[in-house]
Amino acid sequence: MIKLAVDVMGGDNAPDIVIEGVKLLLEKDSEVEVQLYGDEKYQFEHDRVTFHHCTEMITMDDEPIRSIRRKKDASMVRMAEAVKYNEADACVSAGNTGALMSAGLFIVGRLPGVERPALALTLPTVDDKGFTLLDMGANADAKPEHLEQYAIMGNIYARAIRKIERPTIGLLNIGTEDKKGNALTRETFKMLSERSELNFIGNVESKALLSSVADVVVTDGFTGNMVLKTLEGTANNIFKMLKAELTKNTKNKLAAGILNKDLKGLKNKMDYSEYGGAVLFGIDGIVIKAHGSSDGRAFYNALRQAKEAVKENVVETMRKEVTND
Repeated sequence: MIKLAVDVMGGDNAPDIVIEGVKLLLEKDSEVEVQLYGDEKYQFEHDRVTFHHCTEMITMDDEPIRSIRRKKDASMVRMAEAVKYNEADACVSAGNTGALMSAGLFIVGRLPGVERPALALTLPTVDDKGFTLLDMGANADAKPEHLEQYAIMGNIYARAIRKIERPTIGLLNIGTEDKKGNALTRETFKMLSERSELNFIGNVESKALLSSVADVVVTDGFTGNMVLKTLEGTANNIFKMLKAELTKNTKNKLAAGILNKDLKGLKNKMDYSEYGGAVLFGIDGIVIKAHGSSDGRAFYNALRQAKEAVKENVVETMRKEVTND
């Protein structure tokens, strides 16, 4: 039985969507047990659920490191401690991203040999394959050796979870030519080119990301976070413009009624929460960050992703292939 620790109190729409996602997982999957951490008034009865009452919670406004150190009885802290002390196999929260990364780093701990953990997220593409982008913001600054480790960890994840036999690895850059970019990308390019075990295809441009240019794309956390926010903002605004255009007169409203199902399908296709949450790579345990505004279905996907990562021994594989490099 796989044991998942869950922060009931984290996220914009917690605890309702957390409970909804957990119940959906329990309904669909008989291989998991769930340990819930939060206010006991939200507990419910199920033979595969254990509830742990917590007197504190970490809010979206809390300073990450300080809150992890001071709020010892916070649901996020105790959830991470369950992984640290092998009481749970993985943990999932939709709460404060910085605090969860701090909990992963300072409570669960870093894998030996990993210099910088990275936050990775699988994003949608036009052909539904998706691509994994890292770092999404765990570290604003990076060195070439950090990006090299990101590529190795991304490669392991794509093989184990996304079931891609030989994932293509791309380096995000301002052009596809070998000599393009700054000192960081040029040196990283040389290092990745020498890794024969990686299917490194070279530099990739941001305009090609949604066209499945690579299965895994590596970059520094500052750039990765900017890319994520740009893609998210662009998608949201396109749908706002479509809605405005399709409701401005009677003729367009009739067309909108006919296209309603297709437009909803397109919107769901662009929703990266369908792929699960963001994974904190390089940590000695599985730590999943669900989107802060997740609904029940999105939180369920993050839970399912955590379960698969445990089942496929992702952390042990990273321990062997990254730390013994």
